Amino acid sequence: MGVLGGVGLLTLIRTTPIGNVAPMTSEAPPTPFELVVVGGGNMGAALIGGLLDADVLDPSSLAVVEVVESRRHELVSLFPTITVTSDVPATRAALLAVKPADVAVAASSVVAAGATRVLSIAAGVRLATIEAAVGPGVAVVRAMPNTPALVRLGASAIAGGSAAGDDDVAWAESILSAVGTVERMSESDLDLFTGVAGSGPAYVFLVAEALTEAAVAEGMSRPVAERVIRQLLLGSATLLDREGDPAQLRDRVTSPGGTTAAGLAVLADLDVRGAFAAAVRAATERSRELG
Repeated sequence: MGVLGGVGLLTLIRTTPIGNVAPMTSEAPPTPFELVVVGGGNMGAALIGGLLDADVLDPSSLAVVEVVESRRHELVSLFPTITVTSDVPATRAALLAVKPADVAVAASSVVAAGATRVLSIAAGVRLATIEAAVGPGVAVVRAMPNTPALVRLGASAIAGGSAAGDDDVAWAESILSAVGTVERMSESDLDLFTGVAGSGPAYVFLVAEALTEAAVAEGMSRPVAERVIRQLLLGSATLLDREGDPAQLRDRVTSPGGTTAAGLAVLADLDVRGAFAAAVRAATERSRELG
C-alpha cells in the first residue's frame, strides 16, 4: 500500500520560509516551527487537519511544505491559519509525507533546517535508509498509517529508530493519534501490519463490491444496493467497535437452520477464511520485498 499524496522531487532546498511567511532580516533569524509537514497531499493534509482539530499544535507553530503551486493554493484555502510554503523553513521537527523516492532528500533537508525529530509515513522506506539520510543524533520514527486516516478513523503502526527514545516515540504517537489509533511495534512487524491493516481497507471494499453485485444479481436496484451495503458495513463496524468480539457478534446473528446459517455454510465451503489468510500472507511478503 502506498501513502496517498505527497510532494515530488525536492529540487530547491532552502531554510528561509516563503509563501505566506513574512521575510526575515539577518538581524531577526526565523523562529523555528514546532512541526513542518513535508508533503501536502491527501495524507499530509489529513494529518494537518487532525492536528488542528485536536489542538495538538498551535496553528502558528505548524507549516506545510508543498512544491506544487496549485496544491499550495488549495492548502491555503483549507488551512488559512498555518504557514504554506514551497521551501523547508527552520523547524524543530518534521513529518515526511512524501513519495518513497523523495524521502532521503526530504529527510536531509529538514535536518539542515534544524529538525532533531523526523517522523516518516512513506511506505516501504526502512529506518536505516532514513537514518543514513539524517545523520547521527536525530530521532527517527517510521510509521504506517492506513487510508481511513483520511477520515480520521485510521489505524497506524510506529517503530522508533536507534536514536529514538520513549519521548520521541510518544511524540510520533501524539501526531498520528489525531487521525485514529496507534500501535507501537518493532520495525520487523510493520510488514505484517501492512498486510493486515494497510491493505485491509481494500479487502473490505472488495467485500462491499461483491455484496453489491450479488444484491443486484438477485434483483435489487443498484442505488438501493449501494446504500444498503454502505449502511451494513458502517453499522457492523460500529457494533464491532463497541462490543469487540466478532465471533460472539456472528453467533448472535446466526440462528440454527436460518438464513444466516445457510449463507455462512456456503462461505465455509468456499474457504473464505483461508482466502483472507492467504491474502494477508501475500501482502505481508510483498511488503517485505518492497522494503
